[in-house]
Amino acid sequence: MHSMNTCCFTGHRAIASEELPVLIHRLEHTIAELIGQGVVSFACGGALGFDTMAALAVLKLRQKFMQIQLILFLPHKGQARGWSKKDSRTYAQILSKADKIIYTSEYYYAGCMHRRNRSLVEGSTVCVCYLNRAEGGTAYTVDFAKRRGLRIINLALA
Repeated sequence: MHSMNTCCFTGHRAIASEELPVLIHRLEHTIAELIGQGVVSFACGGALGFDTMAALAVLKLRQKFMQIQLILFLPHKGQARGWSKKDSRTYAQILSKADKIIYTSEYYYAGCMHRRNRSLVEGSTVCVCYLNRAEGGTAYTVDFAKRRGLRIINLALA
């Protein structure tokens, strides 16, 4: 399923609102560049924040570049439990438009997020991230991607 032409996304859930317009533009521009380089599969983890932005950007660009696919790697089936109505609606919309959904677990357990993150990285050659601090799930995932030899594009530094 994964190949030389797969990009994964990872990033923080909380993003300063003043950064959003620039980050969305940068994200769409980066995805379009990757499509130009032959990337056709885009893998997202479905979390709030950067994951949601990335999935929406892929869906937007899929209207123009019909060859691309959105693949969701979700940690468990109840991921959106406890989210706001607005966030839950956006999540449901993303799920309904995804080309493929893979649940790394049926139910929540302590390691399911790490398992989802590793699954995102394992079949990818590029990791587009929003990383601006050295600890947490995003830092872990980017470090794992670096160790596996992925090309890292950090939109927080660009």
